[in-house]
Amino acid sequence: MAMARRFRQVDVFSERALLGNPLAVVLDGDGLSSDEMQAFANWTNLSETVFVTTPERAEADYALRIFTPTFELPFAGHPTLGACFSWLDAGGSPRQPEEIVQECALGLVRISRRGDHLAFGAPEMVRFGDVDATTLQRAARVLGIELDAIVASHHVDNGPGWLGVMLADVSSVLDIAPGPLEGLLIGVIAPTRDDREADFEVRAFFPQGNLTVEDPVTGSLNASLAQWLTSTGRARAPYRVRQGTALGREGLISIQRDDTGQVWVGGRVTTVVEGVVHL
Repeated sequence: MAMARRFRQVDVFSERALLGNPLAVVLDGDGLSSDEMQAFANWTNLSETVFVTTPERAEADYALRIFTPTFELPFAGHPTLGACFSWLDAGGSPRQPEEIVQECALGLVRISRRGDHLAFGAPEMVRFGDVDATTLQRAARVLGIELDAIVASHHVDNGPGWLGVMLADVSSVLDIAPGPLEGLLIGVIAPTRDDREADFEVRAFFPQGNLTVEDPVTGSLNASLAQWLTSTGRARAPYRVRQGTALGREGLISIQRDDTGQVWVGGRVTTVVEGVVHL
């Protein structure tokens, strides 16, 4: 029998509502099967829908399951911040006031809280390293750019499977009109140069069936890009990233790196819809 479960739809990584990345959050996910979660995620048709459940690990404050309309993800960035914000706003009480621990399929993810600002600790990479020549040529082809336009590249996979590509300037990033991605998930970044609002511009492309989809603001990608760029000297934290310009959005992501080398990815979250769903 269906029961009423607390529900939020929030906007992540934007200073103003409706300009970031939307997320559906079911706060009372216990008791739902994987098939039921997947069916609801398919129905919301958002890039991700999450379900907050009771954790299995003693260190965790809550557990999170993350679904796209067609499959489950081990980790994703904007769902992590959006779920944490929603859990806290609904009365969730972490063991430590300034750090929340989330359990997900990738493992434990730490989230820092400083006032109303949340930032998650970038998880360890599943794959991190140089891109072979064949894959790089394929990436250039599907992005519709010349191979020599790529300044640098790296596998930056922290779960979804991202491939990072750096171009020389913002206009090159914004001009990209990709074709079918042939299974690749590609994040493209370039320095903004003399921009007061952001230091880098990012776009993120992933396949959905036969379609190429652009994500408006992507936490997991920016986490792994930051690990790549700061570890190789291509960027120095703290810095800010703008994403969503090509879609008419104004996503802003803050990147920090502490003394241990841990990268933190932060941004604002705003509640847009609040109520219950019957599942």
